Amino acid sequence: MINLKLNKEVREHNIQRCREKGIILPTFEQMKNPETIPEKIRNILKSTGLWDVNPANLFRIGWHNEPVHSGGMFGRVNYLELPSSLTGVKARILVLVGKWFPTGAHKVGATYGCLAPSLVSGNFDSTKQKAVWPSTGNYCRGGAYNSVLLGCESVAILPEEMSKERFEWLESVAGEVIATPGCESNVKEIFDKCHELTRERGDDIVIFNQFEEFGNYLWHYEVTAGAIKEMLDAELGENGAFRGFISATGSGGTIGAGDYLKQVYPEIKIAAAEALQCPTLLRNGFGGHRIEGIGDKHVPWVHNVKNTDMIIGVDDNDCMDILRLFNEGAGLEYLKSTGVPAAILDNLDLLGISGIGNVLGAVKFAKYYELQEDDVVVTILTDSMELYQSRKKEMMEAHGAFSREDASRIHFSSLKNQKIDNALELTYYEKLRVHNLKYYTWIEQQGKELEELNAQWYDKNYWTDIQKLTPEIDSLIESFNREAGLV
Repeated sequence: MINLKLNKEVREHNIQRCREKGIILPTFEQMKNPETIPEKIRNILKSTGLWDVNPANLFRIGWHNEPVHSGGMFGRVNYLELPSSLTGVKARILVLVGKWFPTGAHKVGATYGCLAPSLVSGNFDSTKQKAVWPSTGNYCRGGAYNSVLLGCESVAILPEEMSKERFEWLESVAGEVIATPGCESNVKEIFDKCHELTRERGDDIVIFNQFEEFGNYLWHYEVTAGAIKEMLDAELGENGAFRGFISATGSGGTIGAGDYLKQVYPEIKIAAAEALQCPTLLRNGFGGHRIEGIGDKHVPWVHNVKNTDMIIGVDDNDCMDILRLFNEGAGLEYLKSTGVPAAILDNLDLLGISGIGNVLGAVKFAKYYELQEDDVVVTILTDSMELYQSRKKEMMEAHGAFSREDASRIHFSSLKNQKIDNALELTYYEKLRVHNLKYYTWIEQQGKELEELNAQWYDKNYWTDIQKLTPEIDSLIESFNREAGLV
């Protein structure tokens, strides 16, 4: 659960730090509804860049940012509809766009959801302790960024094989950057490093592990799901039918938005996508893959498995090929000749590798259920090509120039010709099988209690009790800001 028990002494340290640095904390309500953001903050943002290290950018942690690099205000939710000419399916695929967050990825929201409750309750001392952010990429970037905005030191942990852009940016923001062995799916090595740091540094650090921190889950339950609901209100119309929400399992946070969506739209299905090269949920499998940012080889503690209806395996080869299709001149020219609208071609760089994977999951989902023109499927673009230019260069060096023939082949074989293989509808006992995989990581390795593991499955109030914490957290944030004297 989220610890909101007050430590008054530490809380006062944090209030003093925020007072000195002029830091005002946004509430969950303000991140969901930016019209409630104070005019004082809006005036600062008019001259502030999206990635600037300015505490006012805490109020840009949300899906409504104007899609500009500097001085933007707030508008509609950032999303696209991918047309049938691109996807090859009749169903409407709507994608939430993560590029227009500070740091260029929505993970900055999950880190705030973990850090803010600890600051305002006094369970993390920003004046004495370092915040440790274990991650497979974007989460540690978001954590390091928010740490700087909030005036505290940070340690970023991520696998050594992640993209060059991640490491270069982190070196300029994080206090420490630690590269652990392996690739995207080597999550245990990250956990091992956290244990090592705890033994070495003790109370000098606080580890905000996204895979077990319910602030990650709650932020997506509130803010991401709220943005999807707003998008659907604008798009469904009289005849539209929302059929499914697809998300890579990752840290278990983003897919948590599905819990709210299923409460509002009880008939929908929630599908978890994962790399076919590491089919942990699909086949209790293992391996390495190239879909950066989604993690693997375990089931996150914060993933509400009982609410997941389907698992979809996505081939990372398809993701990497489509990355070239969407970002090479020959690929864009070919797609234009097939009737893909110019407005979509101009925005295909909004899809990072994990976003491409999510879209492939949505395509397979639409084909599996034989969805039609009025059916709507929703997925997420965590980040954009801004973080993967080095991957594009590597593929050019490895495979040579990209031709129109390459574009035609990939559009057909890797996107429009996706099959319904490696898709599994989950029965009660299939869900229980996946849930039980948590035992090996979280009980045996990480020291969680078996009683809580069982409560996640059998206690009908376990997840709703977490969901009810938002008003209490917002109240703590508001009183914290008042005591700091900045509102």
